[in-house]
Amino acid sequence: MTVTETDPPAESAAVPWGRVGALVGGQAAVQLGSFALLIAMNWTAVQLGGAGAVTLLMLAATVPRALMLVFGGALADALGPRFVLLRTTTARAALLAFGAVVTATTQQLWPLVAIALLEGVLLGMAGPASGTLLPRFARGDQLARANSAYATVLRVAPVLGAPAGAWLITIGDLWVAMLVAAATGLVWLGCLLFITRGFTRPARQAGGRSLLRRSGDGFRLLARYPRLRWMFVASLGLDMAFSWPVEVALPLLVHERGWGVGAVAMVLAAFSLGALASSALGAAFAHRIPVFFRLVVTGAGLAAGITLMALMGSPGSLTAVAAGVGLMSGFNGPAIVTLYQEAAPEGRMGAAMSTLALAGIGAAPLSIALFSSLSLVLGVERTWLLCGAVAAVSPVAAILALRARTPAEPDAAPADGHGAGTPEPSPSTKTSTKTFTTASAPDRRATPTGAAVPALRTEPLVAPGATAADGNGAGAPPVRTPAGTAAAAPGAGSGTGSAGQRPSASGSAGAEPGPAPGHLTVTALPGDPCGTGDPADGSGPGASPSHASGEPVPLRT
Repeated sequence: MTVTETDPPAESAAVPWGRVGALVGGQAAVQLGSFALLIAMNWTAVQLGGAGAVTLLMLAATVPRALMLVFGGALADALGPRFVLLRTTTARAALLAFGAVVTATTQQLWPLVAIALLEGVLLGMAGPASGTLLPRFARGDQLARANSAYATVLRVAPVLGAPAGAWLITIGDLWVAMLVAAATGLVWLGCLLFITRGFTRPARQAGGRSLLRRSGDGFRLLARYPRLRWMFVASLGLDMAFSWPVEVALPLLVHERGWGVGAVAMVLAAFSLGALASSALGAAFAHRIPVFFRLVVTGAGLAAGITLMALMGSPGSLTAVAAGVGLMSGFNGPAIVTLYQEAAPEGRMGAAMSTLALAGIGAAPLSIALFSSLSLVLGVERTWLLCGAVAAVSPVAAILALRARTPAEPDAAPADGHGAGTPEPSPSTKTSTKTFTTASAPDRRATPTGAAVPALRTEPLVAPGATAADGNGAGAPPVRTPAGTAAAAPGAGSGTGSAGQRPSASGSAGAEPGPAPGHLTVTALPGDPCGTGDPADGSGPGASPSHASGEPVPLRT
């Protein structure tokens, strides 16, 4: 075993921005192709069967995707994001290439429905795994910057992808758009090969839970972790409040007031530009903006803005308020995702992200159905004001999330031993080490960010004043007990301090104490809480509850 003293790096130095840039760039390509394909498929469906065909096509794409999200989270935690993403991305590119051949030779609706259904299944399986990538590379304010850069891509993709899809239809046919989408999928696949290089599959143990039982882990996490639960409520409240006004009520309101369809275009463009601007600002300066402002103040601004939009008396004033709402949205969305990711136990990140994605996908149809029904009784303007009241739930939930205490024991180790895989170290790793060799050589080490090893533990190897038996300062070797743990050498301390306690998402708890006298600092690697190079539970970053609470970490001989 190798015992290492490591100085933790600065937060910003630990971020592999090359991988983050590849992730954002790859997503820019694949999202552009996806939105172009969406427009092309909807237009083709209108020509083949009218509104009923479009409805059937959208149901085929969204329902399987929503259902597969819960299984996708379990897959990401059980098999690791690299395993899931490489296979689903490859399968999607092959599906779209085959679909291009089919749609080039036939002019029927059923191939489009079948392709949309299978693509929805693949996207649902891949979604939670994609959501676990950024937290592996960045923490804290740097994670907020990375999420803002990612949000910028999501804002730009529909703006550029929609006209691209229309253009592809005019110069060719649906099969051209499918080939372009397949090509952008291959670009994303190439980026994934680089991004996930060095990731390992989580360890498997006999007697683990089935995938069906693990699929409910995301909801169990919401029940157990108050911060996750309140952030879920904050996200769901905004999605519910915003979907109906934008997609249904805005054209109705503009028509009632006789402003013309151009007002709808101006309002949507102003919102998109505001959100794009604030997302770009967040990518550069989120680490300098307090989380309370990005999360709570902007949430309150969104609620006020949604309410004011219903009361504006001219297209100009409505457009100005929409720009402000977009500006707030560009800060608020990445802040919600960041705090949610930091509150999630890392070995269950896939399950946690699946519930957040499900809230986003499921909120739109629920909002449209609910508020459309209410508008028949209350009218468009009053129902819109009700949406503003629903949006006010979000900042309240955000305050409760910031005040919520993270459970003392991290839930990084699922009952079946599955967890997140770990990538190989990058050349930028910098450690100062002191090595003491025992009977077995260490395995190759890895960190989730590909950078410096972040976590430290203190382990009492020699009691103060004790004399080393072998002259190297290691003292007597640990003794294997019948229970399979290692007993400390005679005279060694108890090691029951608070070292290794996991910090909360707000960074207000769990600071690492320095080594006590007579202790050596032992590196606790992700998935390797004992610091031996032999993952104990394969759960990725973070240790099991007993280790996190400061109990002695077993040493292997």
